[in-house]
Amino acid sequence: MKINVNKLDIDIVECNSFIKRITGFMFKRNKITSGLLFKKCNAIHTFFMFQPIDIIMTDKNNNILYTYPNFKPNRIILPKKDVYYTYELPIGSIKKLNYR
Repeated sequence: MKINVNKLDIDIVECNSFIKRITGFMFKRNKITSGLLFKKCNAIHTFFMFQPIDIIMTDKNNNILYTYPNFKPNRIILPKKDVYYTYELPIGSIKKLNYR
């Protein structure tokens, strides 16, 4: 799956297995160039990550509810009401969206 952010295609990998959901971007040292999609996920952490990411949380219709640009490692986003999808994206993706 791909999303297009201002003429920039970002590959999105759906984390649909237990291992993918648990690990996500943890322990990745190379620059993050793709994104991750977590269904039925309204809270995340960035423990064991080595670089910041952009996070977008949406409802079931993919309406953006929360954005977290430049979200640093070793942080937590507590559960958010009405969030169904969580996208972990390469740094700078939200800025390119020109969203808020």
